[in-house]
Amino acid sequence: MPGRCYKRPMKLVIFDCDGTLVDSQHAICAAMEYAFATLNLPAPSRADVLGVVGLSLPQTFAVLAAEHPQSVQAALAEHYRFDFPGKRAQPALNDPLYPGLGEVVAALAQRRDILLGIATGKSRRGVARLIDREGWQKHFITIQTADDHPSKPDPSMILGAMAETGVAPGSTLMVGDTTYDIEMARRAGVGAIGVGWGYHAPARLERAGADTVVAASEALLAAIDARLAMPAPAAT
Repeated sequence: MPGRCYKRPMKLVIFDCDGTLVDSQHAICAAMEYAFATLNLPAPSRADVLGVVGLSLPQTFAVLAAEHPQSVQAALAEHYRFDFPGKRAQPALNDPLYPGLGEVVAALAQRRDILLGIATGKSRRGVARLIDREGWQKHFITIQTADDHPSKPDPSMILGAMAETGVAPGSTLMVGDTTYDIEMARRAGVGAIGVGWGYHAPARLERAGADTVVAASEALLAAIDARLAMPAPAAT
């Protein structure tokens, strides 16, 4: 899709979903347990599951079921997809927004100089459910998902978001909770802010190359403005 034309220079802030906007660990772990139990396989530990949140499903099971053939990994992914929607009967309980993130999104959506995007390993259906639940239909201009792109940390999602919005790397920023988000941003040549409330430890985000890591949502808006005022990093 060609870049859109805006009358003023715009900046693009791209958010990850799981572990950044919403805390979906309970539903993710429950679906993992279901998938492995269905094939009579021992489930991975919670720490191992959370460690790969952000990857697309084929890559997720390539890590969590590395000792099994690809056919088993594919079957695990299918069972995971089957079970995961079932954990959404009460979605606000299964994947609540992290405290303050609704206010952050609302504040950024009101800015005339900022466009919002999403880049996530979730399916487009999963993102659509979140958008509808939170009433964010007009907030996010570009949504890039695992349905259409290689898994993070491949930069394809960010490159797609910039192409769709017409925003340059120097005016683009990725916000995420995993090293995959940070590495993806570095490969795309854009800024990267890590959040300390997600699934990878802040020290890991710093080592991956995050420009900064914020500990609480109250610091996120200031960190976004500070990073967007800096030159873009070179793509790696």
